[in-house]
Amino acid sequence: SLELCPNPSHLESVDPVAEGVVRARQDAMAGSDAQSRSMALLIHGDASISGQGVVYEVMQMSRLEGYRTGGTVHIVFNNYIGYTTQAEESRSTIYCTDIAKAFQAPVIHVHSEDPIRCMQAARLAMKYRQTFHKDIFIDLGCYRKHGHNEGDEPTFTQPVEYQKIKEKKTIYTLFKDDLLKQGALEANEVRDIEQGFESALKEASDSILEK
Repeated sequence: SLELCPNPSHLESVDPVAEGVVRARQDAMAGSDAQSRSMALLIHGDASISGQGVVYEVMQMSRLEGYRTGGTVHIVFNNYIGYTTQAEESRSTIYCTDIAKAFQAPVIHVHSEDPIRCMQAARLAMKYRQTFHKDIFIDLGCYRKHGHNEGDEPTFTQPVEYQKIKEKKTIYTLFKDDLLKQGALEANEVRDIEQGFESALKEASDSILEK
């Protein structure tokens, strides 16, 4: 089962809450494999993981007997979420995930426009966590189509970059075109998948509105 913890803030305040929920579940389970049966998955922004102290605090306590949960998988959306701030103006390290070095936690760097590699990274991260029961990070290199919020216009700070981003196709379109080019899918199969997905979304939306 999957449980999503309510997050009242973008400042990573939910991280220790999620770890606490997992630890409570593990403590309530019988057997020595409790840590393998329940796990925390934390999703970070690039600015928050390098700039918010709560991430370091959670990592610092991750191996203490009273707090450990047998390893956490961290997914970092590395997409200039911090108001399109350049890396050299926002942190003292090369990568936003360099915090992992303090805890000897591996980091997998993967490009978001390659869904297959992203799935492989996720599987590798899960294997590592389940084998060694330690934290591991996936640094997902990506970009934002729009600004940080409705008040942020990224073309003011990165005009050249955002002109290129504006011209890019979506990841879905790139992946679909690649599969069609390889012959892994036929055009009619793509239409069936898209229609099925849209029908599932509409059915879910209608069921909520009915309540």
